[in-house]
Amino acid sequence: MVGDLYSGIMSLSDPRTSEWFLMDSPIPSYTATALYLYLVWKGPVWMKSRPAYKLNKVLVVYNLGLVFLSVYMFWEIFASTVLNASFSLVCQPVDTKDDPMAIRLANVCWWYFFSKIIEFMDTFFFILRKKNNQITFLHVYHHSTMVLLWWIGVKFVPGGESYFSALVNSLIHILMYTYYGLSAIGPHMQKYLWWKKYMTSLQLLQFVIILFHTSFAMYKDCGFPNGYNAALILYMVSHIVLFGNFYHQTYNKRKEIAKPYENITKNSSLRTQKISHGE
Repeated sequence: MVGDLYSGIMSLSDPRTSEWFLMDSPIPSYTATALYLYLVWKGPVWMKSRPAYKLNKVLVVYNLGLVFLSVYMFWEIFASTVLNASFSLVCQPVDTKDDPMAIRLANVCWWYFFSKIIEFMDTFFFILRKKNNQITFLHVYHHSTMVLLWWIGVKFVPGGESYFSALVNSLIHILMYTYYGLSAIGPHMQKYLWWKKYMTSLQLLQFVIILFHTSFAMYKDCGFPNGYNAALILYMVSHIVLFGNFYHQTYNKRKEIAKPYENITKNSSLRTQKISHGE
C-alpha cells in the first residue's frame, strides 16, 4: 500500500528532471539533510575540547564561489523569465515541454536546489570556528528545510511560478555572500561593512515580496498547482516571524540595553562639566 502510494506520487513528477543528479529518489537529499542535522547536534560537542580553526582564506574562496554561483543563477532565471516575452511574470504554469527556455529554467531550478546542499557548509564552518552562537534555530531551520522543499520543487514543478522565490533569493545571496566574503578578509574590512543591519532588513523584505507575489499568483490561478503556492505562503510566514524576531533581538533589544548606559554617560558628562565650572 505504501509502495503504491509512493509510486502514485512519483508518477506526478516532471519527466524532464527524473534522471538528473539526486532527482531519481528523495533518499539521497533527505539523508544528506539528516546527516546535516546530526552534525549540527554533535559537531559542537566534538569541537568542545579542540581549538577553533582559523579558516579565513577558505571562507573567502567559499563565499566568493557562492557569489559567482548566485550571479549565475540570478542571470539564468532572469533571462529565461523576465527576458522571455512568452513568460508571464505574474503567474506562470510549469511548461513540461522540451522548449529551450523551459529547459533552461528547469536546469537553473536544479542548480538552485543543489546550492542549498552546498550551503550546509555555512553551518559546518561555524562549528569548526566554534561560532556556536551563530547556529540558531532560525539558521538550522532555514538550511535544512530549503533542501527538502526544493527537491520537491525540482522533482514536480521545475519552472513556472517557482521562478520568483529563486530569483529574489539569488539576488539577496549575491549581497549576503559578498558581505561574508569581505568580512572574512580581516578586521580592517569592517569599516566597509556598515550595511550589515540592512542585510537582515533585505532578507525580511524578500519574504514579504515573495508572500505577496505568491498570494496574487494563487488568486490568478493560472494553472500552477495552488498546493505549492499555499505551502510557500506558509513557509514565508514562518520566515517573516523568525527573521522578525531575530531582527528585534539583535537590533531593537540591543538599543534598549544600551540606552541606560548612554544616559549614565550623559549624566556623568554633565556632572563633570558642572564641577569644572564651579557649579
